Parts: sequence; structure tokens; C-alpha cells
Amino acid sequence: MRKLLPFIGNPHGSGRSALTCRYRCGDACFHEVPNTSDNEYAGDVIARAYSRRSMLRSAAVVTVATAAGSAVALSAPGQTANAAPAVDAAAAGAGKSGEAARGLRFKAVAPNTDDKVTIPEGHEQNVVIRWGDPIIKGAPGFNADKQTAAAQAGQFGYNNDFLSLLPLGGDYERQQLLVANHEYTDEVLMFKAYDPANPTREQVEIAWAAHGLSVVVVQEDHRSGKLTAVSRHQLNRRLTATSEFRMTGPAAGGALLKTSVDPTGTKVLGTLNNCAGGTTPWGTTLHGEENFNQYFGNAGQVTDPTAAARLKRYGVTSGATERKWERFDKRFDVAQEPNESHRFGWVVELDPYDPNSVPRKRTALGRFKHEAAQPRLTEDGRPVVYMGDDERFDYFYKFVSSKQMKKGNSRAAKEHNLTLLDEGTLYVAKLTGDTPAAELDGSGKLPSDGEFDGSGVWIKLATGNVSHVEGMTAEEVYVFTRQAADKVGATKMDRPEDVEPSPRTGRVYVALTNNTDRGKAGKEGATEANPRNLNKHGQILELAENFDDPAGDGFAWRLFLVAGDPNDPATYFAGFPKDKVSPISCPDNVAFDPHGNLWISTDGNQLGSHDGLFGVATSGERRGELKQFLTVPRGAETCGPLIQDKRVLVAVQHPGEIDGASVEKPQSVWPDGPGKIVRPAVVSVWRKDGKNIGV
Repeated sequence: MRKLLPFIGNPHGSGRSALTCRYRCGDACFHEVPNTSDNEYAGDVIARAYSRRSMLRSAAVVTVATAAGSAVALSAPGQTANAAPAVDAAAAGAGKSGEAARGLRFKAVAPNTDDKVTIPEGHEQNVVIRWGDPIIKGAPGFNADKQTAAAQAGQFGYNNDFLSLLPLGGDYERQQLLVANHEYTDEVLMFKAYDPANPTREQVEIAWAAHGLSVVVVQEDHRSGKLTAVSRHQLNRRLTATSEFRMTGPAAGGALLKTSVDPTGTKVLGTLNNCAGGTTPWGTTLHGEENFNQYFGNAGQVTDPTAAARLKRYGVTSGATERKWERFDKRFDVAQEPNESHRFGWVVELDPYDPNSVPRKRTALGRFKHEAAQPRLTEDGRPVVYMGDDERFDYFYKFVSSKQMKKGNSRAAKEHNLTLLDEGTLYVAKLTGDTPAAELDGSGKLPSDGEFDGSGVWIKLATGNVSHVEGMTAEEVYVFTRQAADKVGATKMDRPEDVEPSPRTGRVYVALTNNTDRGKAGKEGATEANPRNLNKHGQILELAENFDDPAGDGFAWRLFLVAGDPNDPATYFAGFPKDKVSPISCPDNVAFDPHGNLWISTDGNQLGSHDGLFGVATSGERRGELKQFLTVPRGAETCGPLIQDKRVLVAVQHPGEIDGASVEKPQSVWPDGPGKIVRPAVVSVWRKDGKNIGV
């Protein structure tokens, strides 16, 4: 394992520090790219797509319906013109000429490096809850010098990421249920005199307790958007790396999920590295287990070549892990428990309203580095979940349930809806571009047709216990989904992270954060979906399902944003004038506001400013206008954006996570000021005048 101090430079090509690389993803970019398949890249098929264009000129326009029933369109792959989509200006909230779209009418925050959460003029903020705040009955107040695993198990966890707010109603009209992921721990920022080579059992057990999920009731201020955590409420809950979770779906109980401790293959302890997620229409939350591989070590001691290849494809380290958890629990040692790592890398479903429920890991949604899982419904009420695998040159997936959601809050409806994600079909995406390869020079220059765009197909991987991948059983497809996608020729992407379907138009937006390996010696160069070599700023892809059918097998796509400095010719903002937008770098999490605008949080800004949160209009005369709403403190990442009428919530993750930082030498004093330990936290922002955000 690489040592921290000698490190110079950042292989991510982003604003991430070496400390972030070390604790967040196990130095993924120092390791060989796990995907060594010879699948075609988008660039490999562009020339063929171009040669077919003359035969496809009469292809029908792919449409999606807006909430108002009017149509917007992405051009079909055979069309020579790529006209701007028809729009419903009223639905877009475009407003009068020169005025920002409804929901984005605030003064943009300027890029900065201040050690605070910077918000627009006329707004206020508060810290809703921070790492260590007690939420469970009997939990003590936070004391960094006297922290214990038992205390942490009753307190808000570390490095909050995805956020969801759910209504309580009734007598609790002014209260909501906040659900948060806790992605990973920064032990060097949590413990004084921490020795990475020799962590103590107590430190390891505290870290186990700081991972997982938190459920906490929050109280609304009726005069503003301020939220305050309600400590020790009966609905509050902590789930950690040692809590019980249930494996469900077609792979549950299979040989690949059985361990010496769990011969049933259905019960697993803990959830790890939860990143983005989703909120379901039936009132549960979904949580993606992302960089789980870093917690498992000693893959180099595995002698079976098939098992070793599978571990390598998922990036499990050959030697000891950074955190050394395998010293304290053999389940983190793949040489001793070869199947334990198979029990992570899933989408977890939680019922936040039932503090006694056992969360479920949904094997039907496949196993990979899940960044997100946000459902939408088909016309007949079946959930469709879009998912990204956050790895360089990996894939974009969807799951289509075979069951219809039942409406209502009856016990029967609830029990039925908790089975929706166990039966259906898992797909992976294959994208085709419509620009000749000669026009893709790696600079990001727009092609002659004016857009980076094309078509795509969804390739079936498995349906229930039936595999659609030659040479693999259904169980193997679900547990080794990456290899299944390799076999069917899926399109390699540049770190697909958060994915969100628009509740207004049905279009799906995919954050592709960056990939500085693109175009390097021995690595694939620019493609239409990834048009820049040494791509350090990332882009956002916009996808429209054929005939607005999320259960269908085809789609059209185009790049909505190509991020970076607007003065850079390689950037693109959906055609909006670039002198009127905020600079943005490394899009990560995405969410929609009540007006249909897309909000984007960043991770690893490469433009010299701190990471932040941005809003952008997706339709109307202001489509592509992007405005920065806030920035986060030194070393922090903006996570979990949640935009309501009267408030914006963000999870400020890993503040102070800068090379050389420690408890003794903090690089940030947020949120509690000098002399206090730096603490990840959730922040609420609202207008001083009490009016809705951005109107």
C-alpha cells in the first residue's frame, strides 16, 4: 500500500487530495483499471454508425412526454440535423427574457477557497446535524477524546453522503424523517496520534460504528427553512458495519454468498461505503454500496485462478488493506472468507418508518460499485432503477421490475412493495455515436452536427433465475455483474456516478465525473460520449428512452454539459452562452428541484475553487444556464443535494481532508471553529424572507 507522505501529485487528475484517495476509495487510481475486457468503446462504433446514417435518415424522432403532455425530443441516430428539442416554456418556468428559470433566481456564488459554506446573498444556513451528535436514546454527547464504539453506534455517523427527507404528517406535520448514508471514515482525522500501520481494536470498532446509515427526525421552523435534529426520537436509528442485513432476490442463498458464519447465504453484517442513493415512490430509501473492495484484503493469497480473477475485476487488494480490519475480523480477509466480499457492492433498501425492520440487499440489481439508484415508474406502475458503476471505463445499468407497485399505506400494499426489487430484468447499456471518428480529436470540440449524441440499446443480463449471458449462470451474473457486462459488449464509460430521471420529462441524467486516463498510452482515446482526452472535468449525459418507455430496450442520448472553465473551448452548456454560466468541474451527485431544474454537486474541482452545488435549467429558453448556489469548506466535497421549495440541504463530506492533515494539525476549522475537531455535517439553507428558493 502506498504511503501518504512521499506522494506527490494526484492520479485522479482532480482536486482530490491523496488523503481522499487513500480513505475514500482505497487509492483506486493507483491500481490497474479493473476492466481489462476488449469491449468496443463508443469510438469504435462511431464510424459504422456514420456509414449507416444515409439508411437511417427517415428514422422516427425519439420522444419523451413532459408533465404537461407536450413533447420534447432527442434526434434519432440517423437524422442529419440535431435541432434543439421542442419545449414547453411554461413547464420550464423560463420567465421573461433575460430572467433565470424559475427556481434559479438567486445571485450566483463566486468561486472561492473560504473555509466555510458560502451561500447566496439573502440566504441563511444552519448545521442540522454533525458527526457524533447523539440520535439514539441513551447515546452520550460527542466527546472526541472519550469516543467509544458503543457511543458511536448511537450517534450520527461519519462522512454523510446521500440524503433523503420523508414526510411524517399527522401530529408531526412540522417534522420530517432525514435519512443519511455514511460513506467511509477518515481515521487520521478522527483519532489523536493515529498510527495507520497499527490501528487499535477500539479505533477499528469505532470506525465500524461510524459507517452505515442514520435515520433521524428533524424539526422544521415554520418561519423559515431551518431544520433541527430531534435527538433520541423513537424513530431515530443507526445501522452500522455490524448491523444485520438480509440478502434477497435471485442470488440470495446461493453458493457464492455463503460463508462459514452464514451457511444460509442470506444474512450479512453491515453495509459499507454507501454513496448516493434514491427515494422510492413507496416510501423506502435506496443506498448504493460503492468502493466496498477497499475493505477486503489478501487477494494475493487466493490460489484458485477463477476466484483470483474475479477479485481483481472488483479491485480487491492483493495485500493488507489500508484500515487493517482483517486483523480484527477474518471476514475482511478473502483468503479466509472468500465469499464475504461478494456480500457487498449491492443496493440496500431501507424502510425508515419501521425502526425494527431489517434492511435488504437487493441482488436482482446486480453487484458493482453502486453510486446511485433512483427509481421511476412505467405507465403500468413497475419500478425502473438506473444505476452507475463508479469506475474508470465501467458501465451504466438499469433494472426493470416485473411487479407493479401497489398504492396506499395498507399493510398488504407495504409488504408487496417491499418485494418489487427482487424480481425483474437487469440490463447494461451499449451506446453508439453518430459522428465520424475523424471529428473526435480529443479536444472536446463540437462535431459538425453541433452535438455529441447518438443512440443506444439496453442489453439483457438476467431475468430472475434465467441468465442471458452465455457461459454464466444467473447467480454468477448477479454476483459478478461486471464480468457479465464485459461478455455482452457493454460500452465503457468515464466513471458513471449519480443517475437521476427527471420527474417532469422522464429524461435520465448521468454524472460522468472524470477520467484522466482517457487517451493515455495504451488507453482508449476520446469517444463521442467521452469527447476529451485526459478528461479532468467530466460531463453530464442526457438520455431519453424510446417512446418514453423506461422498460424498453432502446434510447437516444446526448451530452447535456461538458464541464470546465466556460472560457475553455472544450466546454459546452447545452448551447447556452458560456459567458453567462458559472464554472463547474467534476459533477458527482445530481438531483431535481420542484421546477424541473437539475442540481449538481461536485467532487474534486480542478478549477482552483472549492467544490460546490450548482443549479441548471434543463428546458425552456434558459436551458443550459448554470449557476453556483454554494461552496463548501476546505478539503470538503458537496454531497447529497436535496432541493425543496423552502430549503436546500447538502451533506458536507470530509471537511479538512487535505494532505498532511490530522487531528493535531487540522486543515479546516469547520463547522465549530478553532480548537474543535473538524466534523462532517448536514447543512440547511433557506431565504431570509421565508420565500421559496430561487423564485
